[in-house]
Amino acid sequence: MDTALQLVALLAVIIGTLFSLVGIVGLIRLPDVYTRLHATGKVGVYGAVLLLVAAAAWTPLGWGKALLLIVLLMVAGPVATHAISSAAYRIGVPMHDAVRDDLGELEG
Repeated sequence: MDTALQLVALLAVIIGTLFSLVGIVGLIRLPDVYTRLHATGKVGVYGAVLLLVAAAAWTPLGWGKALLLIVLLMVAGPVATHAISSAAYRIGVPMHDAVRDDLGELEG
């Protein structure tokens, strides 16, 4: 059983690190704050969750704390991303090649 948990931890570290790397590439390559937040908000949370799964599987601290942290990350990550993008829109940060602006139609 110990070997199986080590394998789960190893796979979670590898996949979580790949998710985090994709988020970093998205942060560097994407053109504006909104698409960057989309890349880092989604991918970063899942990368951190997988690293927490690896830590819970590797250490004998228990799954209770890890599950609580995972739930908090899954709730707080999208809320924080939405708050940052809403603030960016309200202060007038421009969108790169916007196809549609639903909020702009409501204001105008």
